[in-house]
Amino acid sequence: AYFCFLMTALGVTAGAHRLWSHRSYKAKLPLRIFLAAANSMAFQNDIYEWSRDHRVHHKYSETDADPHNARRGFFFSHIGWLFVRKHRDVIEKGRKLDFTDLLDDPVVRFQRKYYKSSVVLMCFVIPTVVPWYLWGESLWNAYFLASILRYTISLNVTWLVNSAAHMYGNRPYDKNINPRQNTLVTLGAIGEGFHNYHHTFPFDYSASELGLKFNPTTWFIDFMFWLGLVTDRKQAPKEMIQARKERTGDGS
Repeated sequence: AYFCFLMTALGVTAGAHRLWSHRSYKAKLPLRIFLAAANSMAFQNDIYEWSRDHRVHHKYSETDADPHNARRGFFFSHIGWLFVRKHRDVIEKGRKLDFTDLLDDPVVRFQRKYYKSSVVLMCFVIPTVVPWYLWGESLWNAYFLASILRYTISLNVTWLVNSAAHMYGNRPYDKNINPRQNTLVTLGAIGEGFHNYHHTFPFDYSASELGLKFNPTTWFIDFMFWLGLVTDRKQAPKEMIQARKERTGDGS
C-alpha cells in the first residue's frame, strides 16, 4: 500500500505537476511512460485535464477563474470544487491559454485516449492482484488497503495542497499572495508544501529552495537525472530568490 502511495504521488508531483504542467524539466520516453502509468494509478483526471486546470489555477490564482479558489473557503478548495459546475470564468479564461504542447506529447495523448481502462488497471486491479498473487494476501484486504485506502489518502493529500497550503503557513517569498509554506502538507505530499515558493517561482523543478529540506519528489527527479532520463532541470538562481525575499517576503 505504501509503495503504491509513493508511485501514485510521483505520478502527480513529478509527472502531471512538475513535468507536464510547468515544464520545469525534460523527461525521456521511458520515464514519461512510467509517470503516465503512475498518474493513472492516482486517478485524478488524465494528464491533459489535470495540467490544464493547474495552469489556469496559477494564471488566475484566488480569483473566480481559479478552479479551486481558496477564497471560497477550505471545503470548496479542498473537495467542494469537484461537486459543482465550474465557474464560467474558469472555462472562459481557460480557453485563452495554450495547451498544444501537452497534446504534442504522444504519451499524454495515449493516456488520455485509454484513460478509463488504464485507471481500472493501475488504480484498482494491480494493487489488489499483486499482493494476492505474490504473497498470499486476501483479495479483500488487498483491495481495501492497497487500492481504496491508499487512493483515499492520496486524494486528500493532493487536495491539501489546494486548501491548507493556501491558508496556513508563512510567506517568506511573497506576502502578497495566498499560497503558504506548510510543513504538514510537505510531509504528506512528498515535497509539494513549499507553496509560497512554488507560486513565486513556478518554473523551478524542485518547487522549493534546494538544501536539507524534505522533498522526495526532487530526490526522485535528481536520481532520474543521474540515470540519464532527465535533462534541463530549471532552477531559480540564489540571487533571484534572495532579492525576492527582501522585496516581497514577510520576513520569516
